[in-house]
Amino acid sequence: MSPELRTALEQRFGKPLRHAKPLGGGDINDAYQVALGDGTQLFVKTHSNPPSGMFEAEARGLRWLAEANAIRTPRVIAVSDARPAYLALELMTPAKRRAAFDESLGRSLAALHAYGAPSFGLDHDNFIGRLAQSNGVSDDWASFYWSSRLEPQLKLATDRGLTDSATRSGFDALRRVLPDRVGAAEPPSRLHGDLWGGNLHVDDEGQPALIDPAVYGGHREIDLAMMRLFGGFGERVFASYAEARPLAPGAAERIALYQLYPLLVHVNLFGGTYVGSVKRALSDCA
Repeated sequence: MSPELRTALEQRFGKPLRHAKPLGGGDINDAYQVALGDGTQLFVKTHSNPPSGMFEAEARGLRWLAEANAIRTPRVIAVSDARPAYLALELMTPAKRRAAFDESLGRSLAALHAYGAPSFGLDHDNFIGRLAQSNGVSDDWASFYWSSRLEPQLKLATDRGLTDSATRSGFDALRRVLPDRVGAAEPPSRLHGDLWGGNLHVDDEGQPALIDPAVYGGHREIDLAMMRLFGGFGERVFASYAEARPLAPGAAERIALYQLYPLLVHVNLFGGTYVGSVKRALSDCA
């Protein structure tokens, strides 16, 4: 931990910092388990040069999810986007998963989605990873999914030379039929927005918790599709979800459609190795 961050934390909490243990697992930020002089344990993430507002947006997202009282998220203790930028959260030391962990996760996620959102989008923009995520409010899911999700990431990938003309033509074709492909109309769900296995946590009681959100109001199937993209979730999670809140007909055929957004994000975060996955998902949408 840098001396500057140590000083900033001590000034913020008015207590000396006893120790800071580096933690692994993050792709973007540095993370530490911090102990203050009074014994308080914190999880602190930091970045030497984050996009402006990134940590504040994450803090707002965690609070927004917590409003639903459906699934645990770490409590926000302090946040600063001034350098040194950091986000301090309660430390959730993981315990052994309870026997019904998967069932609890499925039901809790269904409850989170059912809590809903005022509209598609959000009243402020935020980030997915370190990429800007525009959340312009809309009453129409198909329009939002194209204009605020697929199109910005496709443009960014194109500007970086990561797409070819065939892929762009495929997205043009998808745009024309998208209103017929997104499924039956549903009210906006309260989404985590970046729900891969690395953002599922086990809390100190062995229960599921969610971290690192990229929240907005959207179609609930997009969270579920991302959960299937990189693994880490058992089939009992999805079965329990469906028992609590059945999916609309055709949901299985829409998985590829709703994986396009996180795949494009991965192209822009990590490079061209994900382009083939985008092409395969796009083909499955044809």
